[in-house]
Amino acid sequence: MNLIQATAPTIEPITLNELKLHLRLDSGSFADSITSTQSIAPGSHAITEGYALLGSAVDVLGKSAVVTLKAGTNGEDGTVDIKIQESDDGTTWTDWTGGAFTQITTANDNATYEKAYTGTKQYIRAVGQVLLAACEFGVDILTEDATLAEDDLLSDILTTAREHVEDITGRAILTQTWDAYLSEWPDGDHIILPFGNLQSVTSVSYKDSEGTETTLTENTDYLVETNGDQKGRIVLPYGVSWPSETLYPSNPIKIRFVCGWEEAADVPKRIKSAIKLICADLYENRGERTIGAAVTENKAAERLLYPVRLWG
Repeated sequence: MNLIQATAPTIEPITLNELKLHLRLDSGSFADSITSTQSIAPGSHAITEGYALLGSAVDVLGKSAVVTLKAGTNGEDGTVDIKIQESDDGTTWTDWTGGAFTQITTANDNATYEKAYTGTKQYIRAVGQVLLAACEFGVDILTEDATLAEDDLLSDILTTAREHVEDITGRAILTQTWDAYLSEWPDGDHIILPFGNLQSVTSVSYKDSEGTETTLTENTDYLVETNGDQKGRIVLPYGVSWPSETLYPSNPIKIRFVCGWEEAADVPKRIKSAIKLICADLYENRGERTIGAAVTENKAAERLLYPVRLWG
């Protein structure tokens, strides 16, 4: 089986700020590290139909973020509902679970409310609805982005450590897409896919001897077993056989699949701890000729990872 990564993870299991805390690195003053962005500008906001008040998006990837609702005076019987939405691309938005603020009424207006964003998407924004009367309020998003001269180095170290842990465990740590190529169909009724945490099989296709490509149909030509955090499988349904055509001579069978834990919060703590240990070694030995040994000889990290290795 030949494997080619089609899409790498867009996030790391450890954020840059988390790594800095682990390494006890300080970027300077609190004021230098905090950025405040208005998502919904402060002022008097008119009655809306539904959540029609859309706040500006803020990039929070790798940062700590707090959403602050500053409520002024509500109009008579007026209410304000604010919730946090999240997005991977800044275009398609969904409500973040647990991101709804307590409704603001005349009984609890003229106060400030905060929610820390603990999700994993790249962008967040505030959206709101105003009912019965105009109300005064604004929503800010505060991000802590402690910037160091070595941030690029630390980001590279995070990726290197995660990739090294993937090599040790045989796992895909976070969502990534792979293409698996086979030279022939198996003798048995299934194909085992590597890396564990199979999320989905995007396609199974093959080329005949003339180079004509055919795509199989899931649940008709094959079934998908995700098998939790173990290796997933592609299985023949009862009474179905693999295609019998003569295959193309070079990588005729292609399986595209998505695997890995979906969110950083889902990654086991022992894996995160091992990544931090390896990052610390890489940072301490930066520029040293022994940097390779510093990674491969971290016995504590290897012991942490042993129970989560995929075997066979």
